[in-house]
Amino acid sequence: MKKNILLAVMLCVSMLAFGQKKSHEFKLGENDFLLDGKPFQIISGELHYPRVPKEAWRDRMKMAKAMGLNTIGTYVFWNLHEPQKDKFDFSGNNNVAEFVRIAAEEGLWVILRPSPYVCAEWEFGGYPYWLQNEKGLIVRSREKQYLNEYRKYITEVGKQLAPLQVNHGGNVLMVQIENEYGSYGSDKEYLEINRKMFIEAGFDGLLYTCDPEADIKDGHLPGLLPAINGQDKPAIVKSKIAALHHGKGPYFIAEWYPAWFDWWGTAHHTVPAEKYTGKLDSVLAAGISINMYMFHGGSTRGFMNGANYKDISPYEPQTSSYDYDAPLNEAGNATEKFRQFRAVIEKHLPEGQVLPAIPADKKTIVIPSVALNKSTGLFSALPSAVKNVKPLSFEDLKQDYGYVLYSTTIKGGKSGMLKLNELRDYAVIFLNKKKVGVLDRRLTQDSLQITLPQGDVQLDILVENMGRVNFGKYLLENKKGITENVLFDGRIVSNWAMYSLPFNDISYFKNKAGASPVNTGQPTVKSGQFELEAIGDTYLDMRTWGKGIVWVNGHNLGKYWSIGPQQTLYLPAEWLKKGKNEITVFELLKPEAKTISTRSGPILNELKN
Repeated sequence: MKKNILLAVMLCVSMLAFGQKKSHEFKLGENDFLLDGKPFQIISGELHYPRVPKEAWRDRMKMAKAMGLNTIGTYVFWNLHEPQKDKFDFSGNNNVAEFVRIAAEEGLWVILRPSPYVCAEWEFGGYPYWLQNEKGLIVRSREKQYLNEYRKYITEVGKQLAPLQVNHGGNVLMVQIENEYGSYGSDKEYLEINRKMFIEAGFDGLLYTCDPEADIKDGHLPGLLPAINGQDKPAIVKSKIAALHHGKGPYFIAEWYPAWFDWWGTAHHTVPAEKYTGKLDSVLAAGISINMYMFHGGSTRGFMNGANYKDISPYEPQTSSYDYDAPLNEAGNATEKFRQFRAVIEKHLPEGQVLPAIPADKKTIVIPSVALNKSTGLFSALPSAVKNVKPLSFEDLKQDYGYVLYSTTIKGGKSGMLKLNELRDYAVIFLNKKKVGVLDRRLTQDSLQITLPQGDVQLDILVENMGRVNFGKYLLENKKGITENVLFDGRIVSNWAMYSLPFNDISYFKNKAGASPVNTGQPTVKSGQFELEAIGDTYLDMRTWGKGIVWVNGHNLGKYWSIGPQQTLYLPAEWLKKGKNEITVFELLKPEAKTISTRSGPILNELKN
């Protein structure tokens, strides 16, 4: 009975906050946003639904309320919702409409960012890999094929989310078109096509653009509110926006950065809260609305990390941890930054408003060392091959993520340079199934001196897609695998067999466990089980392993790599269960590793040579 009364009270609170089935008016005033005719300052934080287990969405939103946020922002990710052409998925952790509805139940408004391109340190900037198979298609342009696919996608997104706008009784305050387009181009006609497609998809409320300060002029579409990214000086924010918006506001920092993201081989990025509390205070005191990027980063699980690549810097694949040194850490616990930001926000709350207490940290557990006593050598469990004279890219094979094994036979008895032209991104080289070296795109490596034994030699090259570039001009050069050719001793190597290893169904490998002994250096799939009497968050300590990916109870936790800085993988309590649990690892470099230990906290800043 008490539970029913509590649910009724919660429903009433939600109805009072947003007016169930009652539309709201959200529009632009001279200097402020106006919600139902009254000034409204957006205090928002970015929170991405795929980076948090669905079971934990509500808990993260309660933390947002506890810090003083009244709004959350999220991108919508095309490659999640249309992983293969014309096959849409809004189920499970991809149920973004449910994410928005839960926010409403928790008394939070939403800023929606559903443009096809998201950046976000996300694979291909959110674009689905198969766009590259459409001959002549050019992303972020007026090219017809791109616009046709874009239109189909945004129409499906509109079916899910347009009814949740404030003017239709929902909690979506406003919707962003494109994303930092000024950093990429300046085609106003293209931006206008974006605007029209959004309206046709049902997004008929308040639309806006966002760009870094230097690019805001190129990325803004006249008639829409321009928002600014990365600037926190009130005078500059106001002058830049006003210059493009009839000399007035409202003023909105669409991405206010409290820290930064990480990539493999570089130190974990942290920024003390004290460097930002004064900036936050001045922005809020000036009446400027903000969206913190990120309030909570979470984890980029599976194969969804992106990469940076510019002419002046090497290829930089991002880590699976998206902790971001954000106010809410990777596991969803309050940090000192959270507490200091909360104290600043409290100063600017409407009179009489009291923030809820900060929820306690989540329970953690340390699991006794887990033995992975079942193993499958990669070469003993290969799927059917695709054969071709030239090596085929992932895209040629209609493969999105994971790995491809390239295999051929060459005449031995000599030494020479093995060269992989346009390797994307990481290769492990084998001669007669024994590892002889690795090549790493990060280090601009594409060649290896090898010595072939006498007779016919089996040459195998296992190539990993470490993440498609998510920002900049190289969006258009994002194919994976061996994307050109292979040379040995200056001559082209031909007649390849290619084995697709997307690892979207690990049961295939587990069912072949023990099929043959593991050869020295051979990549291996290993699995084991552990029992739990109680569940809680934990962190897998991967420091004794080499490079690979981990699943627990079928959930892909992401990638590990001994070079760091990330040395642990966050395992949320929501994906554990009392009783028997199963762990599976695909290890590229150290198949001799056999056990995994856990910790009560992460290691995010430990680099190794």
